[in-house]
Amino acid sequence: MLKKITLLRERVEDWSVYPFSVPTIASLPEVSFHSRIAFFAGENGTGKSTLLEAIAAHYGFGPEGGNRSIRNDSTEHNHSTDALVRALRLSFDKRTGGGFFLRAETFFNTATHIDRLDDPLEHDGFGPPILPSYGGQSLHTRSHGETFFTLLEHKFQRNGLFLLDEPEAALSPQRQLSFLILIHDTLRRYKDAQFLISTHSPVLLGYPGAQIFSFDDGHLHEIDYEDTAPLQIVRRFVNDRDSFVQELFEESPTFGTPSLFKDGHD
Repeated sequence: MLKKITLLRERVEDWSVYPFSVPTIASLPEVSFHSRIAFFAGENGTGKSTLLEAIAAHYGFGPEGGNRSIRNDSTEHNHSTDALVRALRLSFDKRTGGGFFLRAETFFNTATHIDRLDDPLEHDGFGPPILPSYGGQSLHTRSHGETFFTLLEHKFQRNGLFLLDEPEAALSPQRQLSFLILIHDTLRRYKDAQFLISTHSPVLLGYPGAQIFSFDDGHLHEIDYEDTAPLQIVRRFVNDRDSFVQELFEESPTFGTPSLFKDGHD
């Protein structure tokens, strides 16, 4: 299990360049995990996906997702997190080497890469076919949501470190509830399974006993579920939709984060 993340500040060459220019990353404390499921929450641009990607790269996962055996380096990927990877120390009490990195933004590329590895015209002929371990057919033959959940069912029920970046992007609310069941079943059956999830979903954030790390306010800090912005916004919207929307529309038309999401309202 991953127990601790430490930023080795002496390895940072330039604090003015990305990702160290992001306040939450620059002020990253020593982060300790005492639960086998933890969430990274926060507004866009606060560094939660950046840190998750750096953890994935440090562990040996490919930049676009996959496991340590299936690394999709076939497309040009962004190297902006490389400096952060070099500056991180990951401490484990047991490192299985297993797991999976699901990056919603580039999952299409990973699915294509898996197809390519099983293509007899392209692979080298060594080793067993790969697709049977992903449900037996190309991940592109299903809808986006079905593809995500097929992957979760086939690759996330075992021991290992499972990293997911905004998995709710392809999951309906009902599927998000099913994902909670899958997480619960995996943690119950496999004592060396661990989940780190970057998300905006109040459904996923509601997993009982999970640690929630907020990236808002310029520093990483642990918060309770009741204090998460996604829950508070959705709760206020559902409880009094008419007045909430009226207040929202009465604000300045300038695009950005509405003020009713700030200063204690979020």
